[in-house]
Amino acid sequence: MKIAALALLAGSAAAFAPAPQAGRVATSKSAAIDDLKEVAAKANPIVKFFDPIGLADQNFWGTTSDETIGFLRESEVKHGRIAMFAFVGYIVHANGITFPWAMQMDGTPFPKVASAPEAWDSISDAAKIQIFLFVGFLEFYREVASEKHYMKGGKIGDFPDFDAKVIPGGALNLYDPFGYSKNKSAAAKEAGLIKELNNGRLAMIGIFGFLSEAKIEGAVPALKGIIPSYAGEFMAPMSHSLFPSL
Repeated sequence: MKIAALALLAGSAAAFAPAPQAGRVATSKSAAIDDLKEVAAKANPIVKFFDPIGLADQNFWGTTSDETIGFLRESEVKHGRIAMFAFVGYIVHANGITFPWAMQMDGTPFPKVASAPEAWDSISDAAKIQIFLFVGFLEFYREVASEKHYMKGGKIGDFPDFDAKVIPGGALNLYDPFGYSKNKSAAAKEAGLIKELNNGRLAMIGIFGFLSEAKIEGAVPALKGIIPSYAGEFMAPMSHSLFPSL
């Protein structure tokens, strides 16, 4: 179809001041957890904070709880955005809707297929590699160009503006390219993030429903007969492995 972090270990200069450091970590953890619970309550007033396996209590890669929670929150927003693209893209391609121009420079048109994931399979490996490289660049830019990293207290879900000094000729910003949200109040932006969280969560459930039904007929009874069967392999994005046979 179509469908369409990093953990920095902060070194301590005060090797012989365990008590003050412990206090700072505890306070940071408390603040991070409180903020997480506040967001959870706003996103779903019925379920509220839901962490059955205790991810928020972990310290990934030796980082602090605050940094771990920042990583988890950023990951959820990012996966939710991807899932929203995937959900819409799945529906669009499954209905044979494509751009009117050629997909590739050699004139290859966008594929029209019965099963949505088959559209991805129809793309050449060279084109897929270009997509991976572009997404990789976006990931890299998010990590290094933000004023403050999301694991260090930076804004969750924020994507730094493209800098003309980095991108020759400049480019429209990935987030809010036309400046529609620039003058929104902080309250409006916070409410928008809560809506995005909920939409992203629903989209993740939705796209997994599509994929499950495509692989196992009847896995999602409500989608039986609606989602075409897919005989390919979701976890093999390339036509040929990039690694030699072992």
